[in-house]
Amino acid sequence: MAATPPSAARNVLGTVLQPCSFDPLTGWYRDGCCRTDAHDHGSHVVCCRVTVEFLNRQLEAGNDLITPRPGFRFPGLKPGDQWCVCALRWREAYEQGYAPPVVLESTHERALDFVPIDWLRRAGAPVPRR
Repeated sequence: MAATPPSAARNVLGTVLQPCSFDPLTGWYRDGCCRTDAHDHGSHVVCCRVTVEFLNRQLEAGNDLITPRPGFRFPGLKPGDQWCVCALRWREAYEQGYAPPVVLESTHERALDFVPIDWLRRAGAPVPRR
């Protein structure tokens, strides 16, 4: 599966996928969007606002999202940052009661292969004012 061009990618609401974050720069392609392709085995398609609890629980599970790794163009995350996370990691957090809020407009439709839309809607974050 090739990457969907940014202009054709859809979100879980069925509309055009919106950017998740440019600061920090996120996405499988580090283009700010939660787009994916066949090489993205983690399916980094859920745009969320990370929380202290999510970051700490991921660290405990061996998924360090806090420590910067410049070689991978990863700045390290702090609470409140928006980031494209692995769909199954987000699902696990939801099932355990600590899922961070989801930005629905910026969550790729592929997330629906892993997470029910009702769960994503329940965790939906308010859209920030621009």
